[in-house]
Amino acid sequence: MQSTVAYKSSMINYYCFGRGTELLIALHGYGEDGSSFKILEQELSNTFIIIAIDFPYHGKTIWNEGLLFTATDLLNILQSITPLALQPFHLLGYSMGGRVSLFMLQQFPEQIKSVTLIAPDGLHNNTWHKISTQTITGNRLFHFTMKQPYWLFALMKVATALRLFNKSVYNFAQYYLKEKESRLRLYNRWTTMRKFNPKLTLLKTIIQNKQIPVKMLFGKYDKIILTKNGLKFKIGLELFVSVKEIEAGHQLLKEKYLAEITELCSA
Repeated sequence: MQSTVAYKSSMINYYCFGRGTELLIALHGYGEDGSSFKILEQELSNTFIIIAIDFPYHGKTIWNEGLLFTATDLLNILQSITPLALQPFHLLGYSMGGRVSLFMLQQFPEQIKSVTLIAPDGLHNNTWHKISTQTITGNRLFHFTMKQPYWLFALMKVATALRLFNKSVYNFAQYYLKEKESRLRLYNRWTTMRKFNPKLTLLKTIIQNKQIPVKMLFGKYDKIILTKNGLKFKIGLELFVSVKEIEAGHQLLKEKYLAEITELCSA
């Protein structure tokens, strides 16, 4: 079921699947929307009610609150959608949604029963993301570059030729920066989601103290989100954090990987 909920001056689009007794909040990746999780409906509908919102500047959400979206905004929206979100719930995050999930765990550990992360962002320090979203000067340069990106393309091309830059990251950047509208969306999305910046040391303490299970799934051939970051995070948390790697790339929300995802969510 697709629906909307009013929040302040905005309209948040969301999807609701399943008829179970447990609430699972599913948070999508960059450039996607809540419908990405519809593939989970058949396998998980007996256990969970799945709520998947469209983030600001994604899908069909109409965001009128400026270039800022916070963890408190997200929690308030979820609680407006369903009273089940007033009680502890489960989180499922894919890619960028993984970073959001980690920050939600950091901010509201009492609200979280478990976290399942699929090719999650947020487990390593992305210097460029931090500079472009967390500093005034960096954000201004980011804004300028999204209008005039050609110097960046040239620099990336040289760096890639010299093997100073990952070719997969270069191709990824080309894909999202080629068109003017795509660049504007990138600026709006990154800037608006900038507060979701988990502190890994604090997170590890929270997971251990609250004994919250965190399950991670990675693609062996993913050049953007690396399994080694999950394994590093797991050190010292072996009782609560699990890491699984499968023969895949970054795009893990597919029918052929459904069994692995279902197993993690149901464990």
